[in-house]
Parts: sequence; structure tokens; C-alpha cells
Amino acid sequence: MSTAIYTSLGRQQGLMQEMQVVSNNIANSNTTGYKTDRAIFAEFLVSPGQSQDSVSMGGLGGHAFRMAQGEMRITGGQFDLAVQGEGFFVLQTDQGPRLSRAGHFQLSSESTLIDAFGNSVLGAGGNPITIPPDASQVAIGTDGSISANGQLVDRVGVVTPQGQLLRDTNTFFSAPEGYAPFEEAIVVQGALEGSNVSPILEVARMIEVQRAYEAGQAMMEREDDRISQLITSLRER
Repeated sequence: MSTAIYTSLGRQQGLMQEMQVVSNNIANSNTTGYKTDRAIFAEFLVSPGQSQDSVSMGGLGGHAFRMAQGEMRITGGQFDLAVQGEGFFVLQTDQGPRLSRAGHFQLSSESTLIDAFGNSVLGAGGNPITIPPDASQVAIGTDGSISANGQLVDRVGVVTPQGQLLRDTNTFFSAPEGYAPFEEAIVVQGALEGSNVSPILEVARMIEVQRAYEAGQAMMEREDDRISQLITSLRER
């Protein structure tokens, strides 16, 4: 296989991965707490064979997330929470603690604060938050403090990651290097943070990637025709 085709295949694979990222962004443009994803590519060397020179190619090296604040939407929900500025809520999942900006919470049958998937919301002390069953009025302050019937019961945990974030699901992140409490966090009760995806920019990016893919496919077809013609001419000699 020619070097040109090797390089083109790598390019096409990268464009397909970029298209998957863009498509996922568009699909989550209305997902609470979703952060725009970007594919990051890195250059590496590939040896196509012992008798040929190495080829410089690109491949998916990781992901970067646009962490800008999404639009704040007022819902009036008693347990709908949003973080204004930096910070993440902490949820206890089956895979361990996960960070999220999606604050659509509710009470479980055991009166613990959970998300839509049944994961417990952790308080500032690292334990699940429990609301007294007889509480008729629950107020959550901007510092995350939770009061039931005028009595302080807990505080919503808001943290910042210590290192790189890895996306587990559309709204869950893991922090392999750990996280620390963020005392300056501002919690807003009765509101949710929307996705920070710009559908117009993502559609424009999708068109750009599609055109680049089509151009690469046409180049591969021309290279294939060139090789076929060369083989035919050699046979006719």
C-alpha cells in the first residue's frame, strides 16, 4: 500500500472520530450540565514496512472540554440546583464518586438527595445528603447550606478537580488526581445550568468535517486509480 493511502486512511479515521464528537455535542445541546467536547489529535510515526521510510500520521490523543458556564434556566424546583461559576457537584455512583454540573435532583424513598439515575448527592463531608422526612420547607443557600424547617441539616458538596477531567458519560466526569472542596462556590436553588453547546457552531463544524472527509475520499480514489494504471502499464510491457 502506498504512503499516500496510509496517510489518507489515518486522516479519514481522525475525521470520523471528530464527526462522532461533533454529533454527540449536537445531540446533547439541550442536556442539563453538558459541556462541549473537542477531539485533540496528536502526531505519531508509523513504519509501513522495513524497506520504506516511516510515515508521520495523526491520531486521537484525547479530549478537551469547554467548561464555560451554560445558560441558567429558572425552574423553581425545590431540589433543582446550579453552580454559578466554577465547581462541580459530587455524586456517588457504582463506579465511585463522579463530578457533574447537572443539578436536577430529587428525594429518594429513604429521603436522600439523588439524581435522575438514583446516584446519591454527596454533602460537604463526603456523605449522602438526607432530608428529614417531615420537612415541609427546604431552603438551600448560595453557600450550599441546606435548611429544613429553619434548621441546618447539611451542606451540598461543591468541589474543583485537582488535575485532568475524564468524561465518563455525557454529564459525569471522573477526576483521577482527586478533587478538593471549593469554598467560593455559588449554589443557586430552583435553577438548572443548560448545555454550553452552540448548535450553530457545531453544525458549521460538521459541514467542515464532512467536506474534508469527502475530499480525502476523492484523493484516495485518485491514488487507487493511479496505482491501478501503473500496474496495468507494467503488465503490458
